[in-house]
Amino acid sequence: MNRILYYHQQSNFSRKIRILLAEKNLDCELFEINLANKPPEFLEISPIGQVPVFVDEDGTVIWDSTLIAEYLDETYPQPSFYPSAPHTRLECRKWEQLADTLGDNIIRLWILNFTNDLASVSSRTKLETLINRLLPIFDGQLRQSDYLLGGETWTAADVAALCSLGYYSFRLDEDWRIQYPYLKDWFNKLHDRESVKSTIPKKLDT
Repeated sequence: MNRILYYHQQSNFSRKIRILLAEKNLDCELFEINLANKPPEFLEISPIGQVPVFVDEDGTVIWDSTLIAEYLDETYPQPSFYPSAPHTRLECRKWEQLADTLGDNIIRLWILNFTNDLASVSSRTKLETLINRLLPIFDGQLRQSDYLLGGETWTAADVAALCSLGYYSFRLDEDWRIQYPYLKDWFNKLHDRESVKSTIPKKLDT
């Protein structure tokens, strides 16, 4: 069977996997899911009902972007996006988790804004505070090196952070580029890669 990725083109977590698949030159069929009306066959393979879901050639099914990313790196190790040394690998996972947390908070803030829930002022403020606390942490790390883990190449941590910030720019605004210059330069540099440019989220036709 062919590899399959169930995804949504605006999802930052789906984009994370699409970038890795492209970088590893893995052919994969893409099935876009209508998140407002998820088909029964998708829910059968995704108990949590979220994208992305990856199905490998041997029928292995994986949900959750981090689990998929780790599986891809272990099964198709070239190029590698997780360091082999245990301590450095742990650092990569920590930064990836921080990036995914940033993405989760951005999604929640956009949903609040989208629903225009006037009763959620305190919730909105809390999310904005969390986002604004995380952004300078990434900017400070990139003040010291070209990539989040240092070294000469990007890792899964950079991919996750890139996708979360791309979603921030897409859904909310791009003011963070002014306030965080190291983060902006890193973000722009990674967009020179075809895997990144080709997965930029786009507005849906109305």
